[in-house]
Amino acid sequence: MNSTQVSYFILASFYDVGVFKYLYFILIMSLYILIFCTNLLLIVVICMNRSLHEPMYLFLCSLFVNELYGSAGLFPFLLLQILSDVHTVSASCCFLQIFCVFSYVCVEFLSLAVMSYDRYVAICHPLQYNSRMTSRKVALLVGATWLFPILTIVALISLTLPLQLCGNIINRVYCGNYAVVKLACSDTRLHNIYGLIYAFIAVIIPLILIICTYIKILKLCFSASKQTRQKAVSTCTPHLASLLNFSFGCCFQLLQGRFDMSSLPNTLGILLSLYFLTCQPLFTPVMYGLKMSKIHNICKRLLFG
Repeated sequence: MNSTQVSYFILASFYDVGVFKYLYFILIMSLYILIFCTNLLLIVVICMNRSLHEPMYLFLCSLFVNELYGSAGLFPFLLLQILSDVHTVSASCCFLQIFCVFSYVCVEFLSLAVMSYDRYVAICHPLQYNSRMTSRKVALLVGATWLFPILTIVALISLTLPLQLCGNIINRVYCGNYAVVKLACSDTRLHNIYGLIYAFIAVIIPLILIICTYIKILKLCFSASKQTRQKAVSTCTPHLASLLNFSFGCCFQLLQGRFDMSSLPNTLGILLSLYFLTCQPLFTPVMYGLKMSKIHNICKRLLFG
């Protein structure tokens, strides 16, 4: 049957938890509120304080906006599914969620890559920082980190939509592009090739850029003064921690999508599959809010006077 004839998908990874669904609903709702408040607070702090209108903080603001965007693509949907007795999703909502999740992942990696380049210029070429990181260049970098993922994911979904599907059961708790592709009974070679190209451009290239910049920063730190090393550690630690946390969640998601993970307990598999969409939006603002003294002090003054 053609994908246009599939009006809904069944999310098979959900299972009946009885009265505990209300407890799960409250826990996930509390997590979502916490994520929303922490990211929104830091966005307001950066936007309202002129002292934070520097490239590093503007890139951070874009990252926090992406955390809000990614969590909005999952949590409302997840909360509705927890309360529902029938775990189905319309085809249009499914592809909308695919768009949100994939673009969130791509924007996250590109934002982290741009931030690593910014730290490289600030630490390795401090005298040229203002001439290199102009306001126009910052705007172009932020615009590119958002525009490129939107264009690529639109192309990816355009390839998925015409596929002929032989079923409508997705073995997940949310919609994924590869999960829909696995339902196809038509040729998916073109889609698979584009998927590999997309993964290389959206994930591998940003990671290579990040690794190269940090190799250069480390080389400088070995021969630099103690003050320079302290500056590098204070600004790079939250960035590296955020990168490692997000990469772990994405790696498991890729492994779960490509290989059989049925040996894992169902609850553990669900938690790990949601890790990069739930922990990263909470981990990032907490890490930067605690580690970056300028943001930390302004937040303290704003909250406690």
